[in-house]
Amino acid sequence: MFDQSPEIPRPRRREFIAGAATLASAMMAGLTPARAATPGISPGTSNVRPFGPVRRIAAGPLDIGYVETGPSSGPAVLLFHGWPYDIRAFAEVAPLLAAQGYRVIVPHLRGFGTTTFRSAETPRNGQQAALAADGIALMDALGIRQAVVAGFDWGARTADIMAVLWPERCKALVSVSGYLIGSQAGNAKPLPPKAELQWWYQFYFATERGRDGYAANTKAFNRLIWEQASPHWAFDDATYDASAASFVNPDHVAIVIHNYRWRLGLAEGEHQYDAAEARLAAGPPVTIPAITMEGDANGAPHPDPAAYRAKFAGPYEHRLIAGGIGHNLPQEAPLAFARAVLDVGRMGA
Repeated sequence: MFDQSPEIPRPRRREFIAGAATLASAMMAGLTPARAATPGISPGTSNVRPFGPVRRIAAGPLDIGYVETGPSSGPAVLLFHGWPYDIRAFAEVAPLLAAQGYRVIVPHLRGFGTTTFRSAETPRNGQQAALAADGIALMDALGIRQAVVAGFDWGARTADIMAVLWPERCKALVSVSGYLIGSQAGNAKPLPPKAELQWWYQFYFATERGRDGYAANTKAFNRLIWEQASPHWAFDDATYDASAASFVNPDHVAIVIHNYRWRLGLAEGEHQYDAAEARLAAGPPVTIPAITMEGDANGAPHPDPAAYRAKFAGPYEHRLIAGGIGHNLPQEAPLAFARAVLDVGRMGA
């Protein structure tokens, strides 16, 4: 089913929510975001607000950089960003959830920001199972037994995989663009021309020219992706620059290139993930409570909700977020995303 969730008017929807407790309480009381008092920002000023501090912890093969907010004794939620984004996608979502008593963990994915490999010998592997294993390793390192998992883009795929491979560790799921678990065999099948055109960067990355071009022009390349994926999002330079700092990571290019080449079967993964990938290739259903979301102006490749409805076997909702919302849904529509996390935590209870 579809829930047409209201959203902040466009000139204000990227504002940092000062007074998060008031807004979160209003949201939970059923007020629409437009009715909740939000302080304005004068035209021409930056929308960027502090988000941190960034902590680091050894987890599996990584030293993972992450932001934590909210009470340490609260129920946990892990928020996963995608490519080419970073933890700042959740800078407005996190305080809303913390104000409702959640322990909020927002990690940099491998190859982004402050997350680094602990050994120079570890393969710079971007395959889907590796990123999901990172999420479980982070939970183990932080002593978190169970958490709501939520994300978009690579982060949605990571949360989806955690939900199907480790359902006992995942209380509930919020996934932008739904069921994103794939396989090399599935990705080998050709798509109609218009669909293939949307994946232009995947084919660019398959070439050595593409690797060199991405390395030489990472910041400009990723800004183009932002603009194409969220065509109505009028983000300013400061907003983009704050996230672009996370692309200056020694392993960023290697992880991104490997991720897309692995999907096409052009690069091998690590054998330790072979069993997991075999399970994922079968398209296992999500059995935990789940909410999927989509912006009404998502310019990135994404499946139709009807195509993945059958993959969700537990309590389930789909929400279409109106107002010109693009691919980076948490940053463009933070109240709607936070509300989904709060709601899914109560589903099936």
